[in-house]
Amino acid sequence: MLVGFLLGGIPSGLLIGRARGVDLRTAGSKNIGATNAFRVLGARWGALVFLLDALKGFAASMVPRLASGIAAGGLTSGTAAGGSPADLLAPTLAAGIAAILGHVFSPWLGFKGGRGVATSLGVFLGILPRPTLLAFGLWIILVAISRRVSVGSIGAAISYPFLVAWQTARDPQRGILITVSAVIALLIIVRHLPNIRRLLKGTEPPILGAASERRQ
Repeated sequence: MLVGFLLGGIPSGLLIGRARGVDLRTAGSKNIGATNAFRVLGARWGALVFLLDALKGFAASMVPRLASGIAAGGLTSGTAAGGSPADLLAPTLAAGIAAILGHVFSPWLGFKGGRGVATSLGVFLGILPRPTLLAFGLWIILVAISRRVSVGSIGAAISYPFLVAWQTARDPQRGILITVSAVIALLIIVRHLPNIRRLLKGTEPPILGAASERRQ
């Protein structure tokens, strides 16, 4: 779990921002996540931050199986929802949750961090790929329609436990998978409470504001 926590805590947005001469903690929404990177640094760098945050989550979900000598591409029978090996589900979930908490409460930044969306995506791609890809598809649709990442993230988070329940109907580990997905979804929604307030007031900015558009 410690490895996952430290890995998840790597502040991709802060590092990319500094490489571009910008401290994301003092610019835009002052968040180190991909959305603020999109607005402040531009789409290309925001996409890179999103990818790196997702990759560290996926890497954390791989740690238990790699430590057990199981090749990530060699999964066949005995898997949970077509993803993590059944006998490694508990340590894989623990490592994934640790990575998400590491991102949200980064040990490298005084236990402050992002909202955990991209890291959660990476974690659950390694554990529950089918419902995660469906949720990601919904995220893309909602962001494209609303032009607001928060709308996509909140919508995908709300839908995710239901997608997990649907896709794991015959899985013996269904209960724990639904519970964990619901807890992470709730964490993401709570982290988006400021966005929800701005959405209700009509003041939530679009993904690419004027400053970002000028950078393209």
